Amino acid sequence: MDAPLRSRTSLLQILATFFLLISLGLNNIREVESLGINYGQVANNLPPPDKVLQLLHALKITKARIYDTNPQVLTTFANSNIELIVTVENQMLATLGDQQQALQWVTSHIRPYFPATNITGIAVGNEIFTDGDTSLMTDLVPAMVNIHAALVKTGLSQFIQVSSPNSLAVLANSYPPSAGNFRSDLNGIMQQFLQFLTTTRSPFWINAYPYFAYKDNPNKISLDYVLFNSNQGMVDPYTKLHYDNMLYAQVDAAIFAIARMGFNGLEVKISETGWPSKGDINEIGATLQNAAIYNRNILRRQLLNEGTPLRPNVRLDIYVFALFNEDMKPGPTSERNYGLFQPDGTMAYNVGLLSTTTSSTTEPSPASISLASSAPPMVKT
Repeated sequence: MDAPLRSRTSLLQILATFFLLISLGLNNIREVESLGINYGQVANNLPPPDKVLQLLHALKITKARIYDTNPQVLTTFANSNIELIVTVENQMLATLGDQQQALQWVTSHIRPYFPATNITGIAVGNEIFTDGDTSLMTDLVPAMVNIHAALVKTGLSQFIQVSSPNSLAVLANSYPPSAGNFRSDLNGIMQQFLQFLTTTRSPFWINAYPYFAYKDNPNKISLDYVLFNSNQGMVDPYTKLHYDNMLYAQVDAAIFAIARMGFNGLEVKISETGWPSKGDINEIGATLQNAAIYNRNILRRQLLNEGTPLRPNVRLDIYVFALFNEDMKPGPTSERNYGLFQPDGTMAYNVGLLSTTTSSTTEPSPASISLASSAPPMVKT
């Protein structure tokens, strides 16, 4: 098949998906203000940005995060209602330690597109504290300070926040949530990082994946607890707060860790969370059904605009990972199968837009899956 024909076929498949979503009544689903999506592009078969924008509109998703400052995406998303977080790639941090270079970066990567493209945040690097490269840790805060200063100089600081997403592995302890604290080797740099966020009133972003905790210990951790299904949950013995899901417990653990560093009140948001629909033989729980349950339950909770047990009145912003399966990502099979959609625009699985279900004894189909839980009862730790 030649390239033009493949392109026409792909576009037809995407359009077919849009019509299917509309016919299912998706146009009646209201926007969820606190729910965003990660639009990763480590793939060689994704639809062009204009089709991605159509898909986001069809899903009524108004917040997205990209992992670079792709000019084609920034241009395409202009004059849309999408709030966009862009990213400074890790390898750029050393360069941006220079004030003039940071100003040049903002002038060339942000200023030409704003405000037509509604850039609301800049993620400076990703998971720097757990990357293993100590030079990146040293470069992070100076780069953030210089990017913010450049935003001030260009008159954009009141519109665009600067932060850096962190893996949950920055915590030495996360259970129970009230015992949350940072790794001791990060104390010095974390103090500087949190001080910057406090000074600029920016959020602490975490990439939190209950899937990993379950995969590593499936015999001890309840699947229902990590999937947001009905379960007995756990009570923090010190705060007496009840948790019915691991994600909220992880967020509160981060809040406690931040407070222990002397920065109580800093807002915590989830820059990534998701569940893989496929994995290798040793990746326990990476199934189509579990992925659909997890993301469907995330959507349900986000519709309530609720907070965590520690901060019930503070709406928790969550960015689901990810919009598409990305075929060029390295690592285990799961890494290439976090998407809600296949690159051709068809659903990888149903996240709750359909009311029909199949028998739990049959293989789930992309259009309709069983959402019944087969998880073991909650196991006490």
